[in-house]
Amino acid sequence: MNTPNVQATGSQPVLKVRDLSVDFGVDRQWVPAAIGLDYEVHAGEVLAIVGESGSGKSVSSMGTIGLLPKNARVTGSVQLNGRELVGLSNTDLLSVRGEEVAVIFQEPMTAMNPVMTIGDQIVETLRLHKDIAPAQAKEEAIKMLEMVEMPDPIKAFNSYPHQMSGGQRQRAIIAQSLSTNPKLLIADEPTTALDVTVQAEILQLMRNLQKKLNSAIILITHDMGVVADLADRVAVMRRGEIVETGEIHEVFNNPQHEYTQALLSAVLHLGGEEIDVNAAINDAAEQNRPATEILKKVAPARSGEVILSLKDVALEYPKQGRVGPFRAVTGATLEIRAGEVLGLVGESGSGKSTIGRATVGFLDVAEGELSVCGVNMTKPSRKNLAQVRKDVGMVFQDPSSSLNPRLPIGESIGEPMMLAGVAKGAELQKRIEELLDRVELPRSYRNRYPHELSGGQKQRVGIARALSLKPKLLIADEPTSALDVSVQARVLELFQELQAEMGFACLFVTHDLAVIDALADRIAVMRRGEIVEQGPREQILRHPREVYTQRLLAAVPLPDPDAQTQRRELRAKLLEETGAVVS
Repeated sequence: MNTPNVQATGSQPVLKVRDLSVDFGVDRQWVPAAIGLDYEVHAGEVLAIVGESGSGKSVSSMGTIGLLPKNARVTGSVQLNGRELVGLSNTDLLSVRGEEVAVIFQEPMTAMNPVMTIGDQIVETLRLHKDIAPAQAKEEAIKMLEMVEMPDPIKAFNSYPHQMSGGQRQRAIIAQSLSTNPKLLIADEPTTALDVTVQAEILQLMRNLQKKLNSAIILITHDMGVVADLADRVAVMRRGEIVETGEIHEVFNNPQHEYTQALLSAVLHLGGEEIDVNAAINDAAEQNRPATEILKKVAPARSGEVILSLKDVALEYPKQGRVGPFRAVTGATLEIRAGEVLGLVGESGSGKSTIGRATVGFLDVAEGELSVCGVNMTKPSRKNLAQVRKDVGMVFQDPSSSLNPRLPIGESIGEPMMLAGVAKGAELQKRIEELLDRVELPRSYRNRYPHELSGGQKQRVGIARALSLKPKLLIADEPTSALDVSVQARVLELFQELQAEMGFACLFVTHDLAVIDALADRIAVMRRGEIVEQGPREQILRHPREVYTQRLLAAVPLPDPDAQTQRRELRAKLLEETGAVVS
């Protein structure tokens, strides 16, 4: 275990952790989750704690402030501005949490009270830790919403969490966390569930607030692009231990531990010819035209059997009560051919998943023509719909919620084949074993339940289930967004192997452009229900025509501190030129 680098400021650290260990009592035994951790964080500094799921990142950080279940045991020393926290009573820790330490959680919807307005929740936090009147608390709450750059602070104050977008909810939770002016902020995967553009906005916001408030920040994440964007120092955790620490450039440019090297090598990033920020801006100045017009390329022709075709398709969600129908997609035209992967990218609410739902008949076609495997899905008969669903497999974002928790995974994989009548008895069992082999899971796992598998293993089960009927088209809806980088890399490698072997067409829905760069043959970019640009991967990612696509690419954090600084400059330039407003 390496000794952490200490800032050469001579100042006392805000948080000083020495020999911190966290154990959980399981079956009358202590099971270690974090072992002998040493690190510290100073004011105005961001320490990123990185590692795979189960490495102890979140457990150790929550253990510093007593946010662990009753069967947890915390030993060692945790000093906050010189005050020892280990051994404090719950009452004393309650005063520390909120007043001196605040936490930003990964999913604000689960961290917020759904039956209270945003304003009431911030007011409650203020009045719990400050002796102020309700009117004054409301005034301060609105000021906090203004500080986190909420588009309409008063409207946000009176809104419930479900009435806000993901980025707005994350801004609200940051406002609530910072309302008591804490000395330490623990941000636990604060951008994982966000689109790249919203993520860029939140990272910029956190950077601005850090400078303004001079808070110490612990950033817990597995996204190395986010680390490169925000962190000053990095602590790498594996199996409960810190295996390497150092200044951000040292760790990224010259990692010492083999695990750190493996972790960085597993990170997907936009490869090939990147947009050169300085060259683009200089060329634009010399040619007296905007940087957004630099680099354009013509898309080559394609060939092969068309599996999925959309021609001027409009999709609507039906009327619900007094709420009229909502048109989610307008004028969509695209096609996917046999053996081809089309990446469908865009922000949340752009209509990506809606197209996937319509493809299997979960949503009616309002206008235009949609065909799947030669079947017209505009108004399909039951027979046609049943046939299409045999020819289409689906892999979902969260395998935990898409697998029946009461069924062993063998039964989950075999269920589509049994219902379709393609296999039963000994033949069914043989097919299940073959599918487990293909997704590289032991055959013995067929008797395990979903909760006994890791996230990556459950996603392999989801892929096996989707491929059980040998589909002509596979729809993958954000299948890797919840996975760690190393697990994600292996799942994507497996996906590529299976696609090459079985030759199915694939509609890959995601907002992760690095994943698309690794997988897709072509890319379609959606914005507000419309396809604004589509073409070969190289054209879209290296030579985008549309300003929106360029902004989307500029928002992707790169796992390189220096390159990410340039990427921020490009994004700022694009936003300035287009007059874009953060929402």
